[in-house]
Amino acid sequence: MKLLRDRRGISPVITTVIIVAVGITLAIAVMLWVTGLAGSFMSYERIEVTSLYATPRTEGGWILTMRLKNVGQTPTKIDNVFINDVPYDMWSPQITVDVDDQSLSPDNPIPVNVGDELDATITIYEEGTEYQNQRLISGGSVQVKIHTSTGREYYKSTQLP
Repeated sequence: MKLLRDRRGISPVITTVIIVAVGITLAIAVMLWVTGLAGSFMSYERIEVTSLYATPRTEGGWILTMRLKNVGQTPTKIDNVFINDVPYDMWSPQITVDVDDQSLSPDNPIPVNVGDELDATITIYEEGTEYQNQRLISGGSVQVKIHTSTGREYYKSTQLP
């Protein structure tokens, strides 16, 4: 029964090395998890409307010209444009929207990649274009809202000449 009386534990030095190794391993695992989680929150969408101005058409109505830039970290798509909080295709006579020579429609959202600068042209064909009790007239203010596929909205206002 000499074996039972001669019990030895792990030396304090080896115990300390094991505890430090486990602690470092856990710290590295937590750091990788947190940076991966933070990375997913760091990707965001942001369209910057750098300018909006209106010019009269010779045939009547106006052309609104917008300059857009995706300054976010993810690509997006423009899926609708609102004029005074009304979708552009609900006005009468109808308003058209072209983004870099692509016509916007509900079936054709316009992609905007990271860093892209786009020119949007909104054509209002007649003065007096209306929706219910709203009319677009010379001297009136117009708010243009860009809506993206992620649900974000970007505003800019101008006055019709």
